[in-house]
Amino acid sequence: MIIDKIENIELYFHLGERIKQALIYIRETDFSKFEAGKHNIDGDNLYVLVNEYITKDISECLMEAHKKYIDLQYMYNGCEKIACSILTNQEPTKNYDSENDYALYNPIDYSMIKLESGTFALFFPEDLHMPGIINKIPKNIKKIVVKILI
Repeated sequence: MIIDKIENIELYFHLGERIKQALIYIRETDFSKFEAGKHNIDGDNLYVLVNEYITKDISECLMEAHKKYIDLQYMYNGCEKIACSILTNQEPTKNYDSENDYALYNPIDYSMIKLESGTFALFFPEDLHMPGIINKIPKNIKKIVVKILI
């Protein structure tokens, strides 16, 4: 997992061409014009999910993990907390769904990060993450998730 400000994206260009392309895309795109939903960048290799929602209590959330895609989560507008942990031998509460590329897990042992406007996080397949958690009070947010095929 990586968390940083959009101003520092060049530090992560060495992680691969698709990650570099995704980071440049979030820096150079005006997401104010994007409706919620899926938007194509490069077919199944790279696409964007524009999410607009109200953050919720941690008791309403589950951790997730992916196998085929890296998540680049960029907070366009708002603030949320994300619980994070390393995937080791945890048992899923929902087995891996290969069509939608996710498995769900109960939050057991985790650390919290705060994703604020202008910051991003990269979650790799071994990173359990639970986004959408309130930071003090529920807020409307707009978050961009770029799915990067491994």
